Amino acid sequence: MKLSPNFYNERICLNVLARDRQNAKEIFEETEGHVVIGVLSKNYEQVDEAVEAMSLYGTDLDNAVSIGLGSGDPQQWKMVSDIAKKYKPQHINQVFTGVGHTRSSVDNTETFINCMVSPCGKPGYVNISTGPSSSMNASPAIVEIRSAIHLIKDMGGNSIKYFPMRGLETIEEYRQVVKACAEEQMNIEPTGGIDLQNFKEIVSIPLAAGVIKIIPHVYSSIIDPTTGLTRIDDVRIFYSMIKELVQEYDN
Repeated sequence: MKLSPNFYNERICLNVLARDRQNAKEIFEETEGHVVIGVLSKNYEQVDEAVEAMSLYGTDLDNAVSIGLGSGDPQQWKMVSDIAKKYKPQHINQVFTGVGHTRSSVDNTETFINCMVSPCGKPGYVNISTGPSSSMNASPAIVEIRSAIHLIKDMGGNSIKYFPMRGLETIEEYRQVVKACAEEQMNIEPTGGIDLQNFKEIVSIPLAAGVIKIIPHVYSSIIDPTTGLTRIDDVRIFYSMIKELVQEYDN
């Protein structure tokens, strides 16, 4: 697989969607490659169809592709893993219970696999019941955040995808997750309800704590509802914020 230095070497990397390859190329150019473009498995009927499409995106984007579930849909976990057998992207989204299977499918240590956990209403703890069966159980598995991190490491995961954050609604829980990630050398991917107004606060928290890598997922807030295109002007603003934040915290 081809490794993009701007994804692997920089502290902050955007994760955004694109309507099509042209939209994706414009985003990639605007961010100077500090981005992975989410291509959703849910948009394809068959694995081979998804592999073909994602490979084309990868050709355009220095392989800066993120295989997505599609709104965190746990039913897509197996398709994501099956795609990873044939296409090796830079980034993969996965539910908690699918991470080990996906690491085996991708058969490398380079692809960055996140692990979805959810806020649970109790700071210092997370809900790891994000799989197809566990997410339907009336009694979710609520575990201490450090225990979750070590389980993720055992499965071959690289980061916590904290979803759904609902913007700043779960910020106190998020602070505890970030603190644990910094102390346990785990990366963080805040996801859900991130927009131009709350982006700096959400990203500055892990920067200040010393988290190694931060991948904020910004989706619907920057998609034009009429055209379905991710707005390049908004991407430009987010990238400007990222450069300002890195300069503030890393210098």
